[in-house]
Amino acid sequence: MVMRFYVTTPIYYVNSTPHIGNAYTTIAADILARHHRQRGDETFFLTGVDEHADKVARVAAEQGLEPQEYADRIVVAWQELPRRLNVTNDFFIRTSDEGHKHFVQDFLQRLYDNGDVYQDVYAGLYCYGCEAFKTEAELVDGKCAEHGTVPEWIEEKNWFFRLSAYQDRLLRLYDERPDFVLPNFRYNEARSFIEGGLRDFSISRATQTWGIPIPWDPDQVAYVWADALVNYRSALSYAPGENLERFWPDVRHLLAKDILRFHCVYWPALLIAADYDPPKQLFVHGYLNIDNRKISKSLGNVIDPLDLIDDFGSDAVRFWCARAVQFGQDGDVTLDSFRERYERELANDLGNLVSRTTAMIARYRGGSLGHVDAAAPWDADALRDRIVVALDRFDITGALEEIWQLVRRLNQYVEESAPWQLAKDDARAAELTGVLYNLADGLTAVAVAVASYLPESAPRILEALGQPSDDLSLNRVRRGAAATAEGIEPAQPLFPRIELPTAAQ
Repeated sequence: MVMRFYVTTPIYYVNSTPHIGNAYTTIAADILARHHRQRGDETFFLTGVDEHADKVARVAAEQGLEPQEYADRIVVAWQELPRRLNVTNDFFIRTSDEGHKHFVQDFLQRLYDNGDVYQDVYAGLYCYGCEAFKTEAELVDGKCAEHGTVPEWIEEKNWFFRLSAYQDRLLRLYDERPDFVLPNFRYNEARSFIEGGLRDFSISRATQTWGIPIPWDPDQVAYVWADALVNYRSALSYAPGENLERFWPDVRHLLAKDILRFHCVYWPALLIAADYDPPKQLFVHGYLNIDNRKISKSLGNVIDPLDLIDDFGSDAVRFWCARAVQFGQDGDVTLDSFRERYERELANDLGNLVSRTTAMIARYRGGSLGHVDAAAPWDADALRDRIVVALDRFDITGALEEIWQLVRRLNQYVEESAPWQLAKDDARAAELTGVLYNLADGLTAVAVAVASYLPESAPRILEALGQPSDDLSLNRVRRGAAATAEGIEPAQPLFPRIELPTAAQ
């Protein structure tokens, strides 16, 4: 049965250029989208940028630019990021798109018409880094725990959404769908927040001009989160194709833990209030940390993913993001760990295996791969099933480990079977042919299985083995998928050794 799979990243603030944390979520979403296409599912993948944040207007003013002019300039770097990461998003949304603006105004009008919006005075602390109001209890030594800055006091007459009226509805939603938020400890965190009592929140700003005008009060603009969250539906309404009815609510949102409250509490409540179905699922991942601190533009401890791509290629960056930290958890990353995984796992485990296998086929069989029904000490069919189960749980790291277990097993098989010894004994020629086929067959399964992670390298592996590289359907991850082939030559290194200048290191 064909499924529909709609996956989103959060839309990223354009107050600065992208960093590795932004690449992290985008890569994860692309791995899932590519995997579901391999399964034959109807798939839609959305990413983009949030341009209406007040901090974006502040950065523009510092540069002497109007906010739209600034956004038009910097968005180029954000549009470049998915392209350089070899990401296959179906649409890139900007909140300054006219289609998005119209949809947001219609959405807010629905809330107003349904009686869920009222006017009141708000007075409180506001963190411009988070674009969120803060209570005293949420501060650490009077500062935002995320950004280390002192929030500013804001007092203005705004329009409020009756979030408190939806507390019971949200609790029922969570009880009816225990996998609504993953991992489970994030589900518990979100549900506990709801149980603790919900406060109405402002959906407009009176002192800000950069944003989407409130339809019934054009002197105010939509609060950034009342604008940004709606992108997940608005994009489907004007992206090419008939997408809105086809893909909603079959949507899975990927997000970092700092925006859990907005996505897991505010967003489903807003949808229910507007008479829309809530999303199917939300997956909340942790942070990539440097020295136990979140990678953040405001903290200044960023790694530029485009620099890493320039030196090592996009597949290496994608692999590291999926492999370095269990997806869903916090974890420390370093450039040393990046280089270590590149050399040990990509270059040695996988790259050398492909080089050795093709070199032995070329040397011992004149480049000819024969199909022999020789028993292999691994189960590719079981691997396919384990990958599907893992990625249905958003376990991107776990699915990659399943694949890498086969990579390691193939390397062990080379040493155990010792083809170089078999080649010395003509009486064992059939055994040698079977060993070489098993290696090529195992690598074919690996290449297809890992294609969502390494989209450049996977076809190169298949081509080196004389296998079709245009069909990456997941049903090729099975025993006996490798076809007979001729003209196989020793493959060039997939992941060559990189010698960086001292300054680059």
